[in-house]
Amino acid sequence: MKLLIKEKAFSWADTFTVKDEQGNDRWLVKGKPFSFGRKLHVMNVYGEEAARIEQELFRFKRRYNMIVGGQQTASVVQEITFFKPRFTVEGPGWDVQGNFWGHEFTVTEGGRTVVSISKEWFTWGDCYVLDIADGTDEMTALAVVLSIDCMAEQSSSS
Repeated sequence: MKLLIKEKAFSWADTFTVKDEQGNDRWLVKGKPFSFGRKLHVMNVYGEEAARIEQELFRFKRRYNMIVGGQQTASVVQEITFFKPRFTVEGPGWDVQGNFWGHEFTVTEGGRTVVSISKEWFTWGDCYVLDIADGTDEMTALAVVLSIDCMAEQSSSS
């Protein structure tokens, strides 16, 4: 399954739409602009919250938690490195490798690619393609990618 994330250019509140391969709206992601720590809400096409992504504050390493159906399903932790960012996904046991600033990376589980992310160039605003493997939890995969994007953005601005 492929999902397309189209971020709006100049968006204050981190609002963007996730579409399927046919261009139909699948998810709406809304950020809370004035909150302590970054928070994203993933809503279905009916406006119901499907997942929540929350940054944990006051930690030595950056950490985002994914809450789906009221349960924490995964956490993404940014490891401390000197040159390249590195992320660990706690919960499903996924590994993340690639060029995070270039938005070209893969998430694997036991050597099997779970999701690959690539950036489409020459579009108004940023557009990313998520290729999610069959049998992979779509919401957890989307939440992990959104968390890594938030952390990579924070790293490049600091």
